Amino acid sequence: MIGSWDGIDEFVAVAEAGSFTAAAQAFGASVTHMSRAVGRLETRMKVQLFNRTTRSVRLTDSGKIFLEQCSRMIMDRDEAVGLISNSSEPSGELRCTCSITLGERYLIPILLRYGQLYPDVRIHIEFTNRLVDLVAEGYDLALRTGYFDDGSLVRTKVADRTLYTCASPEYLERAGQPKSIGDLAHHDCLVGSSATWHFSVHGQEHIIRPKSKWRCNSGVSVAEAALTGMGICQLPEFYVLDAIKDGRLSLVLDDYRAESEPIWAVYAQRRYVPPKTSRLIEMLREDLPKVIG
Repeated sequence: MIGSWDGIDEFVAVAEAGSFTAAAQAFGASVTHMSRAVGRLETRMKVQLFNRTTRSVRLTDSGKIFLEQCSRMIMDRDEAVGLISNSSEPSGELRCTCSITLGERYLIPILLRYGQLYPDVRIHIEFTNRLVDLVAEGYDLALRTGYFDDGSLVRTKVADRTLYTCASPEYLERAGQPKSIGDLAHHDCLVGSSATWHFSVHGQEHIIRPKSKWRCNSGVSVAEAALTGMGICQLPEFYVLDAIKDGRLSLVLDDYRAESEPIWAVYAQRRYVPPKTSRLIEMLREDLPKVIG
């Protein structure tokens, strides 16, 4: 008799890898095994999970729905096993997500060290600037910045980031130095993924929505636009601090700089946080402030 779990791990592996060959390599099995396991699962469920061609494997609509449920079930199963076995060593698959620049510059070195310390963990990373649904998409952890309210998620502060308002010396010589926040209405503003800019006036937060001459969801591109003299930007330090230090960008309205924003390690509400997740949170809390600061 075929067990109820038969084929589910293989199905998730193929869906994540995008092919039976890549999934077989990641899973440590043959392509034949992966194909037969998924085929038995489809037969048992009486539904097609993948559209297969000679070049690609894509989820059907039913497959997409089933993947969300299976990813959650596998995560719950692994946590239950970890709870019963009381294992203190991280193991299993760790799925995490983060914004692109923060991830590429600062999270990767930490994850590489994590992978060396805990070789039994399989690490899956997605860098994206979209807001990922951790529960529906089966992620263990996300790095997020700023302030948000989501009762389904637990957040642990692991670092802070500072927002700098700045422009190139050439732009400021041409357009003049703003003396007040209101002066920004008469300047060319370069806006990133956040439509609002944050300042502090007499200890109180002051938020404006600048009219943008240039807008892009890539902080790197916004910083480049500022460096070419296109206008004023407000970005986290990891985009602009080096350029400020070497004089390619000059601070603007620095007397009104906002308080630093928190960086959170975020995960779904659970009774049991597995070691693979808790150990990474510990490393982030210890290492991230050092590399960002």
